[in-house]
Amino acid sequence: MSGSLPTLDLTLPSPAENLALDEALLLEAEGSQGPEVLRFWMSSTPFVVIGLGAKAREEVNLESCCRRDIPVLRRCSGGGTVVQGPGCLSYSLVLRIPESGPLAGITATNRFIMNRHATALAAVLGRHVTVEGHTDLALDHLKVSGNAQRRMRRHLLFHGTFLLDFDLDLITELLPEPALQPAYRHRRSHHHFLRNLNLPEANLKQALRETWQTSGVFEPIPRQQVAGLVTERYGRPDWNFRR
Repeated sequence: MSGSLPTLDLTLPSPAENLALDEALLLEAEGSQGPEVLRFWMSSTPFVVIGLGAKAREEVNLESCCRRDIPVLRRCSGGGTVVQGPGCLSYSLVLRIPESGPLAGITATNRFIMNRHATALAAVLGRHVTVEGHTDLALDHLKVSGNAQRRMRRHLLFHGTFLLDFDLDLITELLPEPALQPAYRHRRSHHHFLRNLNLPEANLKQALRETWQTSGVFEPIPRQQVAGLVTERYGRPDWNFRR
């Protein structure tokens, strides 16, 4: 990480475009040694997103998604399956990978970023926030944030979500209980494992801006790259439902 990060507070019209923009920001930085960035976005419609190596048919209640006309998409990073939409704040960090230091390896990056976010969230809430599993944040042992990363040779993408005021019942309807669970979950159902922060969106954004010492606005938006990724990947069933 070098200097301050510009901020991009931008939600594109569709879930596919929003996932594509995350990857486009990473690819643009990697290809041109472009700027690092902190992005915020919140989808106006619900959707399900699975990790890069996941199988939708095993991790999603596809009949419920079809009945509700809720899209199921695959992101470019690993991690578990989540439901996003109104009341779920998404963020993305594109950072340079140094030769040494806290961003040089996968585990160290997880620890460094999650500890930063736990401290920022605790300051806003005035309560203790813990890092659980590899990339979860929890309040009173209830998950409030999930995160994942993708690494290239010179840059990484670290992105995730914060449950602010989300419809948790929708998660129960759309996702079965995951086969792989962190130890702190103790086999609890979604209903008994997740909680909303009930925190104003602006307050959390400001806390993260201060944590990452952001300055200025990111531009230009790689819209052509986004459109290409939607056409090649995020808008294609053979990408989203590949086995």
